[in-house]
Amino acid sequence: MIVCLGCRTRFFEVETSTIYFVTYKNMALLSEEKKKIIKKFAREKGDTGSPEVQIALLSAQIDKLVKHLKEHGKDVHSRRGLLSMVAKRRRLLSYLQKRDESRYKNLIKQLKLKK
Repeated sequence: MIVCLGCRTRFFEVETSTIYFVTYKNMALLSEEKKKIIKKFAREKGDTGSPEVQIALLSAQIDKLVKHLKEHGKDVHSRRGLLSMVAKRRRLLSYLQKRDESRYKNLIKQLKLKK
């Protein structure tokens, strides 16, 4: 088995003359997706650590994991990761709400979260 790191494609050599390849959907966010989210939610240029950016990134990862778990219901390890991400997002939202109510409400509207 050969793995291409650039496109995350796995090549399987079944016979000496035939090579089959399988592309797996990646559950992690791609760097382009992260850059778009960071650009949209950053408070200033170069901002990657503000609560808004962290919550937006976690929300995107949570959405991807939820789609994955709908297809793969028995994936317990991914479910555990999802629960930890949801808990972390909840803590960050709570922090932001205590710190600045207007930023919290604006973020909730943009991400269309319930709260």
